[in-house]
Amino acid sequence: MVRSGRAALRRDRRRQPMADASMTNPQGGERLGYLGLGLMGTPMTRRLLKAGYHVSVWNRSESKVAPLVDAGAKRAATACDLLTSSDIVFMCVTDAAAVEEVLFGPEGLAAAPGASKLVVDFSSIHPDAARELAGRLKAANGASWIDAPVSGGTKGAEEGTLAIMAGGEAADIERARPYVLAMARRFTHMGPTGAGQTTKLCNQVIVGCAMAVLAEATRLASNAGIDASRLPEALAGGFADSIPLQLFVPRMVQGIHSPPLGHIATMLKDLDTVADVARATSTPVPMATLAGQIFRLAKAARGADADALEIYKLSASDR
Repeated sequence: MVRSGRAALRRDRRRQPMADASMTNPQGGERLGYLGLGLMGTPMTRRLLKAGYHVSVWNRSESKVAPLVDAGAKRAATACDLLTSSDIVFMCVTDAAAVEEVLFGPEGLAAAPGASKLVVDFSSIHPDAARELAGRLKAANGASWIDAPVSGGTKGAEEGTLAIMAGGEAADIERARPYVLAMARRFTHMGPTGAGQTTKLCNQVIVGCAMAVLAEATRLASNAGIDASRLPEALAGGFADSIPLQLFVPRMVQGIHSPPLGHIATMLKDLDTVADVARATSTPVPMATLAGQIFRLAKAARGADADALEIYKLSASDR
C-alpha cells in the first residue's frame, strides 16, 4: 500500500501544471525580458525579480534602467538585444506608435531572431493595431504575440493584483501564465489576437465613467456640506460600493495624485478608441462618449500627464 501510495503521489506531481514548477524553481524557467519601464513596467519588473526570475531590461530613456539593474536585472543594449537574449519579452509602452517603434524601429525587436520567441504586450492599443502589429512581427522574424492589456493601476502593479486580459493562441497564453501571475492576480484568455485589447476597452468604459461619476458624487457631498471622505465608509456593502469608490474617492478628497493611478492622456486615448470601435460596430456608447469629453476638458485644464483623478478638480470653484 505504501509503495502504491508513493507511485500515485509521483503521478500526481507529474500532472501538476508547469506554472507550479516554474514558480517554485524560477531559475529553471525561461529567460525573461521587459521593455518599457514606466509607471507600470517598473513595478511589474520588480515583481518578476522578487519572484526570483532572471530578467533583462531595456527602455527608450536610459535613466529608468539603472534602478532595476541595481535591483538585479540585466541591462540590454537595444530592443533587438533584449529579444535575442530572452525567450519571452514583456512590454508596456504608451500607445500604438510607441509599440511600432520598439518593434520595427532601428534595432527593434523585429531585427532579432524570433522563432520560438514570445512577445507579450501589456500596452493598451487599438485592437486593429494589435492584430496588424502581431502579423507584421510574425512575418518579420517568426515571433508569436499576446496582446495583454492590464487593469489595476500602479497600485495593482506594485501589489501584484492586476487583472490582465489576453488575446492570442491558447498555447502561448499557458506558456506565459506562470510569469504573468508573478505580476497579476488574474490572467484571462479572451480569444484570438486583439481580444485582449477589446476587453480592455470594455474595462475602460466602466473605469472612465466611474471616475467621472465618482468625481460628481464627491463634489456634491462636499458642496452640500458633508464630509466627502466618509463616502466610502458610508456606502460600503451597499449597491454603490466598489473598488473604485474605495480607492478613488479618498484620493480625490485628499488631493493625492502622486504617483498617478494613470494619466489623463492615457484614459482619453482609450476612450477615443472606444468611440472608434463603437462606430465600427454600430454600438451606442453615450456614457463613454460623455466621459471622453470630460477627460478632454481635464486634459486642457490640468495637462496630459496629470493624474486621471484630477477630473475632480474641474468642478472646484477655485480651479
